[in-house]
Amino acid sequence: MGNTTSMQAAISSAVDDGDSIYLAGFTHMIPFAAGHEIIRQGVEDLEVIRATPDLVYDQLIAAGCVSKATFSWAGNPGVGSLRAFRRAVEEGVPNELELEEYTHFGLTARLHAGAVDLPFVPLRTFAGSDLPEHNENIRTVKSPFSEEEVYAVPPLNPDVAVVRAQRADASGNAHVWGISGEQKEAAFAAETVVLSVEEVVDEDVIRSDPNRTLYTEDVVDYVVEEPYGSHPSYAQGYYDRDNDAYLEWDEVSKSHDGIEEWLDEYVYGVENRREYVEKLSSERLLDLQGGNDYAVPIDMGSY
Repeated sequence: MGNTTSMQAAISSAVDDGDSIYLAGFTHMIPFAAGHEIIRQGVEDLEVIRATPDLVYDQLIAAGCVSKATFSWAGNPGVGSLRAFRRAVEEGVPNELELEEYTHFGLTARLHAGAVDLPFVPLRTFAGSDLPEHNENIRTVKSPFSEEEVYAVPPLNPDVAVVRAQRADASGNAHVWGISGEQKEAAFAAETVVLSVEEVVDEDVIRSDPNRTLYTEDVVDYVVEEPYGSHPSYAQGYYDRDNDAYLEWDEVSKSHDGIEEWLDEYVYGVENRREYVEKLSSERLLDLQGGNDYAVPIDMGSY
């Protein structure tokens, strides 16, 4: 069962040097606030795992927190490459980066195996790919029913998963709507789960709409109320994606010095997420409020 706490306390308690950590979210509700707190606390030698690592992983890598990336596709969505990621791989700046690459479905299949305690998952997604030649965790198995050979991947059980939701009760039962990505699999596969939400609400709010409940209190260890905790990605119903921030990062990250200056201002130079948000202009935040449009209301009846 989760307990409400600050992001600083949750990361300090949950994340250690050398851990494998999954910061979940597929374009939607990416836990940037948690990534920034990991940087502030100077955690090192992490294996960061994620489908579509984007800006938050570029920042973690540039800050020297990461020694290995296990991933499926990496880039600045809609803009270009992750420049810090590339520098670490190609030049060893600020340190060398080991890579373990999958397809999106291949990585999610590993999480699924970890979540339901399977020894492996068979899949066809690597047919025609050269990834099996470079990844010893992608192997072939024979079907016990037809002798057909297919690919298989092993379970993935991160030490820590940080997941987000729009809202949760204090125990960690959480509502998610919009793109959920691989967040549920990550939460159920991980040893420790930090749940970061836009707001903590009464238990009755969560019980009123059980179909939205993606995480339950039995898998959540820490509950953190962190408004704008996904900026510059988005939280449907709360705020839109800050596209300008992704374009700005492409310029900032052209040099390692440029990233260090950005980190000094927006990560090391603030104590918490509230201070980070205060550095954003009111006009910028208001422009993102289009995210408050919900689906057409329906009569849910009584429960």
